[in-house]
Amino acid sequence: MSQPPEQPMSTRDIPVRLARADDAQEIALMARDLIETGLGWSWTRARVSKSIANRDTLSIVMCRGTRLVGFAVMFFGDEHAHLNLLAVRPEFQRLGLGTRMIRWLEESAHAAGIRAIHLEVRARNQQARRFYRRLGFLEMALLPKYYRGVEAAVWMARDLQTTSRKRVA
Repeated sequence: MSQPPEQPMSTRDIPVRLARADDAQEIALMARDLIETGLGWSWTRARVSKSIANRDTLSIVMCRGTRLVGFAVMFFGDEHAHLNLLAVRPEFQRLGLGTRMIRWLEESAHAAGIRAIHLEVRARNQQARRFYRRLGFLEMALLPKYYRGVEAAVWMARDLQTTSRKRVA
């Protein structure tokens, strides 16, 4: 017997929350499969667990029911933050989840006095580059052989001081 078609998703039903230690394995597997494809696996469960526990790192997840569908990990320095990881499961992409996570992190960074957010993305990942540009990130530099000495990255940045979004009360 076939399953009934899934109802269209509302992203409002998928909240953002802080990652917990028990999210580490699923985050690591998603990072391996969706971000580190072809590069080896550096964001292992142990590394993700350290990031979740690190008070200078903000790790967030989005879950639909008990299934983790997206996550982000951002390190906070004194004036700059670095987006280490961001991924959304393919079947949940283009629903606004990535944008919601970035905006959540930006608001947290702004509240913490962070001036800018930096990130690197694979140079050949045009979809991700367009996503970040739509969110106000600028492509700052090409970093040849950035990933494991074999693949180029584009360094992107967003100045939170000059590009802060207006809020409607």
